[in-house]
Amino acid sequence: MNKDAIVRSTANYVRHRMLVESTGHDWWHVYRVWTNALKIAKHEKGADLFVVQLGALLHDIADWKFSNGSEEKGVRIATEWLERQGAAKADIGEVADIIRNISFKGAKLKNKPKSKEGRIVQDADRLDALGAIGIARAFAYGGYRGRPIYDPQIKPKLHQSFAAYKLARSTTINHFYEKLLLLKDKMNTAEGRKMARGRDAFIRNYLKMFFDEWNGKN
Repeated sequence: MNKDAIVRSTANYVRHRMLVESTGHDWWHVYRVWTNALKIAKHEKGADLFVVQLGALLHDIADWKFSNGSEEKGVRIATEWLERQGAAKADIGEVADIIRNISFKGAKLKNKPKSKEGRIVQDADRLDALGAIGIARAFAYGGYRGRPIYDPQIKPKLHQSFAAYKLARSTTINHFYEKLLLLKDKMNTAEGRKMARGRDAFIRNYLKMFFDEWNGKN
């Protein structure tokens, strides 16, 4: 098994499937998660970079948000792909666990991949929901879902179940309070927490400006 060749072929496969996508879950999102996962992994002793890279590349191959709510479609596609590439069964199992457990599932729920590699990829994915890129992705996805930008009569909700989170109908600004502003304190790794701080601060500054403009203060 040539691990470098499997990573290269997987990157090409994912890029081909996800390049033309407009909700913020495109190839370039995957690419940023991949590069940030490698950056974080360098600070995590003993991390398996092969599993980290495959988990990062395949984490959104069939996200539940675009698969009729299915949490297993992505696992199935990734598993079949890696089997065709000749990846070891143990490595495929690790990647499947990452895909199953990476997503944010509601403010009141704790979901954490079992492995160090999974926790690294989860941090890298969460970093891409923060900062300037995170703001852009939030509005891209909100437009896709038909969400209003903001409605002061609709209040944020901290969902207590994945089912409630999946079915939520809210505004994009509420999404910042229901998810994005919670991520900094949910990071798994020291490097992830360090990287998240500046991005979290950027979002908070953006929201201050948003509400100043909304209320006619600027």
